[in-house]
Amino acid sequence: MAAGTDCPPPFTVLDSGYIKESVPQVEDELLESSDDLKETPNELLEGSDDLKQTPNGKPPRHSVSSATLLQPSDVDFDLTVCGQKSPSDGKSSFLPIFRSGCCAEKGPKQYMEDEHICIDNLFEHLGETAGFPSPGAFYGVFDGHGGTDAAIFIRKNILKFIVDDSSFPLFLEKAIKNAFLKADYAFADDSILDISSGTTALTALISGRTMVVANAGDCRAVLGKRGRAIELSKDHKPNCTSERIRIEKLGGAVYDGYLNGQLSVARAIGDWHMKVPKGSSCPLSAEPELQEILLSEDDEFLIMGCDGLWDVMSSQCAVTIVRKELMIHNDPERCSRELVREALKRNTCDNLTVIVVCFSPDPPPRIELAPTRVRRSISAEGLNLLKGVLEL
Repeated sequence: MAAGTDCPPPFTVLDSGYIKESVPQVEDELLESSDDLKETPNELLEGSDDLKQTPNGKPPRHSVSSATLLQPSDVDFDLTVCGQKSPSDGKSSFLPIFRSGCCAEKGPKQYMEDEHICIDNLFEHLGETAGFPSPGAFYGVFDGHGGTDAAIFIRKNILKFIVDDSSFPLFLEKAIKNAFLKADYAFADDSILDISSGTTALTALISGRTMVVANAGDCRAVLGKRGRAIELSKDHKPNCTSERIRIEKLGGAVYDGYLNGQLSVARAIGDWHMKVPKGSSCPLSAEPELQEILLSEDDEFLIMGCDGLWDVMSSQCAVTIVRKELMIHNDPERCSRELVREALKRNTCDNLTVIVVCFSPDPPPRIELAPTRVRRSISAEGLNLLKGVLEL
């Protein structure tokens, strides 16, 4: 695969076989000039879904280096994290400490229809009677459409539906799934609200080291794991193969990427003008997809954002930005503001809501490239880090 020449090389190999520059040095140099970079060089990593062009399609205004970027097959990244050990098994003593920050902007739209919720201490928020262990936290992003009624209703009530479910707190996944469906019906029964409005819903409930992410719609949750982006939710777009199959089995259709020609998401709470009669199977579903993970020392932060962010930025790019910012100031709220600022600069067309949740009081450690022998492969972690850096 031919290397691109739009960006200077992140490292060079000396005659002795040692690598001259480390990944953090590359990260600092390229990210400092992120205001000027508008496009990822497509030649660098062929076939990568994470690398996206920006709307204006212009090449990055970056000086072209005369050096040659090494082929991925020429070098192996031996990445190490200074001052941090990875858990050897599931018996790690790691216990997360939650710090979060959020930013919400109307963007270019006429109205702001997003809502969000951040609770860093769920034990304190719920009280001892809930029986929820400590530490615990809860976060949510709700991207409304057709008005704000649905998004506001879900923000106010979704946690209550989770806690009140008979499966809580022993069976979190079941309690969360039940809560989404119950909230959808409760919204339909509220005669004061405009039940034709709707909202996507993305939540993260954390109990100790266990995190359960639930998603219905096209918001997205991305885990930052030692500089690597791990997507914990799937965007429920009507054109998605699995969603299209489900929609068509239930008698619906997808026209130009829209469910029944009306809605750009395949799952949402509300939108009861598309779900009647109540209780019948419907192509537009409020049922969330869930993913449960066990947090470890390698899991540094979580990014939750509406599609206004992900329409103009890849998951890996967002993780790279947040990690670099945390290493500078260690403030998750400033990180969320930076992601919103960058999305606006990239001409997003939607409202913007971003939450950044850190799992440690300390900033992420530097990822260093050990000066070891030249080998014939590149590790996945090194490749992902390089992709995120060059995308800015």
